[in-house]
Amino acid sequence: MDEIDYDLFSKIDLRVGEIISAEDVEGADKLLCLKIDIGSITKTIFAGIKKFYEPESLLGKKIIIVNNLKSRKMKFGESEGMLLAADNDEKVYLIEIDKDVINGAKIR
Repeated sequence: MDEIDYDLFSKIDLRVGEIISAEDVEGADKLLCLKIDIGSITKTIFAGIKKFYEPESLLGKKIIIVNNLKSRKMKFGESEGMLLAADNDEKVYLIEIDKDVINGAKIR
């Protein structure tokens, strides 16, 4: 991968968010529709994690999102960000953060 400098990295707005709703997306094999509370607003994020997580198991999890990713219109709605996750060939792991961190906190 290409290296980036600090100025480019500093343009990425990473925030703590809490999953307050998670639902199957009818007609989508991979997507869950997540509502993420980031303090001042709630964002909708469509995430390709359906085969790895049951929607109810995600409720209340504190995660990290890319807050300033350009919204993307999809067949099922508009996705307003991206969550951070790690993966290997067999599993996706959400990057979770301590429950005490307030929603909307900036990751530096």
